[in-house]
Amino acid sequence: MEKFADFIPALLIAALPILFAIIAHEVMHGVIALRLGDDTALRAGRLTLNPVSHIDPFGTIFLPVILMFLHLPVFGYAKPVPVNFSRLRTGRTGMMEVAAAGPLTNFALAIASAFALRGLLRFAGGPWQAPIVVPLAYMLKYSVLVNIALGVFNLFPLLPLDGGRVLTGLLPLPAARAFARTEPYGFLILLVLLYTDSVEAVINPIINTLTRMLL
Repeated sequence: MEKFADFIPALLIAALPILFAIIAHEVMHGVIALRLGDDTALRAGRLTLNPVSHIDPFGTIFLPVILMFLHLPVFGYAKPVPVNFSRLRTGRTGMMEVAAAGPLTNFALAIASAFALRGLLRFAGGPWQAPIVVPLAYMLKYSVLVNIALGVFNLFPLLPLDGGRVLTGLLPLPAARAFARTEPYGFLILLVLLYTDSVEAVINPIINTLTRMLL
């Protein structure tokens, strides 16, 4: 019961950073696709920060909450932004740019949150200090953590993750086509890798290093 009571305030502080990180990740996929010639996301009404357009009940709410409660690295996902890769002017290069836009957005948000946190703490002792300072500082710190985790996790080289699409664009065409055929089984493979801690063994050292650099 005590664990649950401590979890609720933590959830309230973490909810906004998690939601914004996940939604911004998806929106930027659509923004870059639009710049490269595909307006599918725009026509679907997905180039908006309105959470209603993006929330996936399991990936955006249930999964991050459960991971937080279990004190595991937090990641999640929104409804994927639709992209028609065949309409991109730059072909496979465009596919890599669209895929990389999500994780790069998370890294940019992590850096911005770290700078904002440092600025807040620097001036926290001033005359404007108020009760909002402490929860805001925790929200900024959590924004750093969750954006790093999302960025690194999504760059794992497995379809349908963004890292898998980047790898597809880098491989020679025959190998790329063979790798693309693994996508229907991607989430099953990912679950197996998560169960055996294989993913964590790869991404946790990177997450820890980036966290130490920013906090």
